[in-house]
Amino acid sequence: MQKEKREALEARKAAEKNAPEGRAYLKYVRISPRKVKIVLDLIRGKDTDQAMAILKNTRRAASEYLIKLLNSAVANAEHKNAEKGLGMDTASLYVAECFVCPGPTLKRMQPRAQGRAFGILKRTSHVTLVVRERKSEKEVG
Repeated sequence: MQKEKREALEARKAAEKNAPEGRAYLKYVRISPRKVKIVLDLIRGKDTDQAMAILKNTRRAASEYLIKLLNSAVANAEHKNAEKGLGMDTASLYVAECFVCPGPTLKRMQPRAQGRAFGILKRTSHVTLVVRERKSEKEVG
C-alpha cells in the first residue's frame, strides 16, 4: 500500500516537473513572514489577472513586493513556454503555489531607561510563487 502511494506521488511530481509553469523567488525581503502570509492567502489559487487586481487593491506593505514577484513568475512562464514550444496559453495561468519561509533575523538593540537595552528582531522572508496553466474542461474529461 505504501509503495503504491510512493509511486503515485513520484509520478505526480514527475508530471508537475514537465508541466508548463513559471516560478519566481524573492529572498531576503525585509518584511515579516507573518505579514506576507496574510497577503499570499488572498491570492492562492486565483487566476493571475484576478490575483494582480487583488494585490493592487490591497493596502499592505507586502503587496508591493508580491506584484513584482507575480509579474516575474508570469514572465518566466512565458519564457519557458517559448523556449520549449509547449503551446501554453498565458491567459489561463493561475497561482498554483505560493508560500513564505523565514529568512535570517537581524538582531538589533534598543536603548532603554537606566542603561538597559532591549533586543529587537528584524525579520526577513523568502517568498516563492508558482504559476501554472489551468486545465480546460475538455482536457480533463
